[in-house]
Amino acid sequence: MPDTDRAFDFLHVNDREAKPRENGITEIRGPYYDPMGPRELRDILETMGNYVDSYKFSGGSFALMPEDVVEQLIGICHEHDVLVSTGGFIEHVLIRDYDQVERYVEEAADIGFDIVEVSSGFLAIDVDDMVALTELVQDHGLKAKPEINVQFGAGGASRVEELEAESAVDPTSAIEEGRRHLEAGAYKVMVESEGITEQVRDWRTDVAFEIATELGIENCVFEAADPEVFEWYIKQFGPRVNLFVDNSQIVELECMRSGLWGKKSTWGRIASYDSD
Repeated sequence: MPDTDRAFDFLHVNDREAKPRENGITEIRGPYYDPMGPRELRDILETMGNYVDSYKFSGGSFALMPEDVVEQLIGICHEHDVLVSTGGFIEHVLIRDYDQVERYVEEAADIGFDIVEVSSGFLAIDVDDMVALTELVQDHGLKAKPEINVQFGAGGASRVEELEAESAVDPTSAIEEGRRHLEAGAYKVMVESEGITEQVRDWRTDVAFEIATELGIENCVFEAADPEVFEWYIKQFGPRVNLFVDNSQIVELECMRSGLWGKKSTWGRIASYDSD
């Protein structure tokens, strides 16, 4: 990755592909836990924009904002070659405004979104219908990023006890759904963290390995809600693993990816190799 304007550019950092990247993607959370207006977003991208690949609205937050502000946030992202995702709001539209699904996708395209996340953590819905949504998104010129999960009720910050009361999803069926989406042309598959590393008593690392092996690590974006989680993914899959983190974690994540910094088990151990 070109870094001629990087401060202290004589110091070693791990090789990074230039944007648009296929590997080592970092998606950050936008408005949800904080409002994140244009000034905050500019501060983030002016300092760390080289390392941010996509920006995700969460919880349908865009539907609470003035349209011109949403367009301004999208425009700032595009200035820094950052794609913008709707987040997993389509399942709300499916339940509350079923006849408006196509209009929702059209509006996302008109406003300037690049990615529509096709989520189903709270839905009991047929895989064929989910794949049809992936195709609908692509028909409108947008990238479809379907979500797969191994826990019904994933995606809403439910408590451990609440998720335990729901049935878990067979990882094999989640993988097969992901494969169907990829065959339909999906951009990437979002791997929800609930049931794997979030809101569980013990991490299901076996599930993460199975998904990565069966779908291809390059096709997955893993939600990594805590530094301990993204550290684990980097240790297991290397610095080019695709991750979704909170915007407050972008510096810590990139310091770890680059090999500049780390914790006890990762200090000086994260590396990349460019054979060219």
